[in-house]
Amino acid sequence: MFKIRTYLPRVLALVLVLSGLLPLVGCEKGPAERAGEGVDNAARKVRDTVNPPSGPAEAAGRKIDDATGRP
Repeated sequence: MFKIRTYLPRVLALVLVLSGLLPLVGCEKGPAERAGEGVDNAARKVRDTVNPPSGPAEAAGRKIDDATGRP
């Protein structure tokens, strides 16, 4: 029969290492997220064509958003 005290530190260390690596898995953009961003960008371009920015400040803000990749 195995002793819990022998394996417990190893199991806890393994759990800590794996939980530390878990956030790194979600950092990559998947194909669905890239497709969604493409749809958002296309909708924004259509909206800007139909309803252009009303003033120079709004136009500058939209250019900044485009340069930084914000929606």
